[in-house]
Amino acid sequence: MKLTLEQAAGQQFLLSFTDKQAVPPALRAILDRQQIGGVVLFRAKNMGSLQELRTLTADLQCAAKTSGQPPLLVAADQEGGQLMAVGDATPFPGNMALGAARSERLAWQVGRAIGREMAAVGINVDFAPVCDVNNNPKNPVVGTRSFGEDPKLAGQLAGAMIKGLQAAGVAATAKHFPGHGDTCSDSHHAAPVLPHNLRRARRIELPPFQAAIDAGARLVMTAHIVFPALNGGSTVPATVSPAILRGLLRRKLGFAGIIVTDAMDMHAMEQGAGYIADTMAALHAGVDLVLFNHDLARVEPAWATVVQAALRGLLSSDEMFASAARVLALKKWLQKQEQPPLKVVRCREHQMLAATVAQTSVTLVRDSARRLPLALNPEARIAVVVPRPQDLTPADTSSYLTPQLAAAIRRHHDKVDEFLVSMDPGEADRRHLSTQLRGYDLVIAGTINATPGQAALVKGVLKQGTPLIAIAMRMPYDLASYPAVETYLCTYSILPPSMDAVADAMWGKAAFAGRLPVTI
Repeated sequence: MKLTLEQAAGQQFLLSFTDKQAVPPALRAILDRQQIGGVVLFRAKNMGSLQELRTLTADLQCAAKTSGQPPLLVAADQEGGQLMAVGDATPFPGNMALGAARSERLAWQVGRAIGREMAAVGINVDFAPVCDVNNNPKNPVVGTRSFGEDPKLAGQLAGAMIKGLQAAGVAATAKHFPGHGDTCSDSHHAAPVLPHNLRRARRIELPPFQAAIDAGARLVMTAHIVFPALNGGSTVPATVSPAILRGLLRRKLGFAGIIVTDAMDMHAMEQGAGYIADTMAALHAGVDLVLFNHDLARVEPAWATVVQAALRGLLSSDEMFASAARVLALKKWLQKQEQPPLKVVRCREHQMLAATVAQTSVTLVRDSARRLPLALNPEARIAVVVPRPQDLTPADTSSYLTPQLAAAIRRHHDKVDEFLVSMDPGEADRRHLSTQLRGYDLVIAGTINATPGQAALVKGVLKQGTPLIAIAMRMPYDLASYPAVETYLCTYSILPPSMDAVADAMWGKAAFAGRLPVTI
C-alpha cells in the first residue's frame, strides 16, 4: 500500500480514548481526517463486559475501514499479576510467579493462553512481557512484573512467553528498553536515572531484551529513563535518544521490528506546551509508534506539526515512510490471524493453567518454628489479616481486587475470621487490632509491599506472642521489614489462584514448589 507523507505520519500514532461501548465522535473525526496506527485500551477507560469489549474492538475496525484506512492495531497491557487491562480474563499470577516456577514451558503456555484471550476480545497487540531485571528492592513500578533478578532466567522466560503470545496471533512487546528494573523512582512521575556503565548494562539490563529479539518479538517498548552510559553522557530519556534506539537497539542488538514508546503522558516526558517537541524528538530518535495517551484534541496539532517537520527536513521523510512500512507489515501479519470465540476467555484449560502456575510458584522461605504443614485442632481459631489493595503505581490494577486469602483458608479450616486493614494502618488501628488478635490460636498476616504500618502490625503480633505466619502477597522483599518472623511465605500475587495455592500448601495438600527469583 503506497502512502502519502500525511498518511505515513498518521500511522505512527497510537491513540487512547474513554468509552466502553462505542467509538466516540472525536475519534471518528480523527479517523476521517487522517490515518492512525491504532489505539490503546485501558481498564478504567474502555473495559466493560467481555462482549462489550469484543463489540467495541469490532466497531473500531469497522470505523477504520469505513474511513478508508488499514486495520488498526488494538493494544493493551495484559501482563497478568498486578497489571491486567482485561479484568475478566483468566487471572494468571504474573511474571515473578513464573520466575519462581522457573519453567519455560509454563511461560509459553501462559503467553499462548493470554494471546488467545486477547485475540478473542479483539486486542491484537499485548504490551507484554516485561523484560526488566528487578534487582532493586526499592523499585516502585516494576517489582512482580519482572521475572526476577537473574538476566538469563528473565530472558529465557520472556522469550518463551513471546513465542506463546505470537503463536496465538497476538503481537508481543518487550518492555521497557533499555531496562527499568534497577530504579528507585517511577517514570510515571519523573525520569529515573541509571548510573551504571556500559559493561554492567551488557551484563544485567540488556540480555533479556536480546533474548526477546531472538525470540521474534514484534515490538519493543521504550522506557522513559535516563541512562547516560548508553547515551554518550546525555541525560535525555531513552525514548528520545537516537544513540539508544537507532544505535543500540537497531544496530547492535539487531532489532528490526517496531519501536513503540511508553505512554507519552507520563511525567518523565514534557506535559506542557513541549509535548509536540517530545513527540518529534521520539520520532527523530527512531520510534515507529508514539503512544499518544493525550486528550484527542491534541492529536491534530501534533500530527500536523510532524508532517510539516518532515516537509521542512526537520524529520526524515524516508524514515517516516520506513516506520509506516513496519507498522503496515505488522498489520498485514495480524490480518492473517483467526479470532477465537469468546468462550476461550477463562475457559477451564486456562483456569487450570493459572492454578498450576500458582501451585508451582508459591515459595516457603522460612519455617524455623516448624509450623508447617498445619495440623490444627478443629476448634482452633485463625485470624487472617490482609490489606485492602491500592494501585501503588499507574501500572497497577490491584485496586479492583480484594484478596480471597480467608476464603481459601476456610476450605481447610472452619473457624476463620478475616480482618481487612488499610495499606498503611496507623498506630491507633494497629493497637486496636492487636488487642483483637490476642484471643486467636494462629494469625496469618498477608502483606503487600510491607508499608511501615503493615510491618509494625506484624511486629506487634510477634511481640505479643501469638503464633504467626506471614505471607508476602506481592514483593518477596517484605521479610526485610519484619525479619524476626519465623514462618514466611511468598505468593507473588493477590489473585485467587495464588491464594488457593498457598492455602493448599500450608495444609500439606501441595508442595511449596517455588524458588525465590530475587535475593532478600
